[in-house]
Amino acid sequence: MTEDSSISLTLHSLQLPFSNTWKYGILAIAILLLLVALTILACQVCQLQKRHRARKKKKYHSEDRVRIRAGNGFWGKKMPPLLLDTSKLSNVDFKMTELRAEPGEPHSCPSCSTTEDPSSDGGLLPSSRGKLKFSLLYRRERCELLVSSLEAWGLPGRGHARSAVRVRLLQEVPSHIPGLQCVVQEWRSRVVKSCSRPAFGDHFVCSLRDAEVEKSTLKLEVQRFDKYSRNAALGEVRVALRELKASRSLAVCAELQKTTKDIVGEVLVSLKCLPISQRIEVGLLKAKTTPPRSTADVYARIDVSCRHHRQKHQKSRPRAHTPLIIFNETFLFHMPEPPVWDCTVLVSIYQVGSDPRHLIGQATVEKSRAREASDHWDLVKKSIQQPVAQWHPLLV
Repeated sequence: MTEDSSISLTLHSLQLPFSNTWKYGILAIAILLLLVALTILACQVCQLQKRHRARKKKKYHSEDRVRIRAGNGFWGKKMPPLLLDTSKLSNVDFKMTELRAEPGEPHSCPSCSTTEDPSSDGGLLPSSRGKLKFSLLYRRERCELLVSSLEAWGLPGRGHARSAVRVRLLQEVPSHIPGLQCVVQEWRSRVVKSCSRPAFGDHFVCSLRDAEVEKSTLKLEVQRFDKYSRNAALGEVRVALRELKASRSLAVCAELQKTTKDIVGEVLVSLKCLPISQRIEVGLLKAKTTPPRSTADVYARIDVSCRHHRQKHQKSRPRAHTPLIIFNETFLFHMPEPPVWDCTVLVSIYQVGSDPRHLIGQATVEKSRAREASDHWDLVKKSIQQPVAQWHPLLV
């Protein structure tokens, strides 16, 4: 009995030395904080449900719009009146191999017939990359080039894949660099999802003088669009604009060919191997590009990968975009031991502040890629701890 009474006295002495007013106040604050947290949680749940409903509704609308445009084939009411008239008058399509034919001789492309079943592949071979159909019109009185009626079918990898078309207008530039071209204009069509025969429904307009038509080429590249990674190129179609006749619409139907790069400049890169510190020094010295059409600055991004392991990229300071860009910067990257002489150095030049990122050109220094790059690595291997500089072409 004595022990029980001593225990109860001890517990009574352990009570907090606060008055009831303080206790009730702390309890009220705790309840208030709990109510605030529950209110915030309820608001977040309501916003999440609203976003889910809006995304679902937008998805249904986009799918309905894709079905309507794919069924119509051409633009319908959204096409400008001039393009609508020319597209209706030019239902006869031309193969890429028949562009050099006389304008008075009608040529048709059976696989591009307007009565063809959109669900069929149009007699495509199993190894085919697909086909692309579009219309061209050069209006001499306004010095404008119109690209319209973009449609593709027979593309590999159907299902829920997204596809888009990137259009580039290239122009030959007289230079000591063989095959140097200038990107006059660049566009990208809207992205079409889950459609076996996507009708992109876009049109592009570019100012082009008569003297520039003869040395210009139109490049249309069909891409598999990926929101979280690089877009995969499915194929391309090239058309020399010298074949165009003024004020006459030309409907082109051609099979997609393997994509090729175009030279838009060159960059001077130096490499130095530092085996003691297990590093490789990449020097970015100069870059020659075609005359810029915008006043925005440019910057360079350096990526180095060895043994299929890509290291963290590094960027240069912004520079003015001139025909000759002076960088004079060096970047250090870790090199495995023993030295791997087939490392890949990728130099990419981008335009500052463009959304999405606008690529000016890329140069790849890899031993197994080109003869110039292989010779560069051989010289670096022979000149340990000595920088070796060499020009490499900028491709796009």
